[in-house]
Amino acid sequence: MATGKLTELETAIEKIVTVFFTYAAKEGKKGTLTAGEFKELVQLQLPNLMKDVPSLEEKMSELDVNNDEELKFGEYWRLIGELAKAMRREKAGKKK
Repeated sequence: MATGKLTELETAIEKIVTVFFTYAAKEGKKGTLTAGEFKELVQLQLPNLMKDVPSLEEKMSELDVNNDEELKFGEYWRLIGELAKAMRREKAGKKK
């Protein structure tokens, strides 16, 4: 898809996608996150941004819009969007 050196933003997007597929390939279907894969991804890759989430099971259930007990990339992307919005609010608050 990309030719040449990726920009900082392109590299960030590539990393988000790569992390999803790295964890999704560990068990179950290769293109989805099981509960175990989701928990491992959050604990190892999002320990600071998700530290205040009381229950990873509830969070996964909230993200799993089709209720198949797995997260497809689009459902995972909802989490990334939520975290990005929270980070934006935090940064906007610091600039005031």
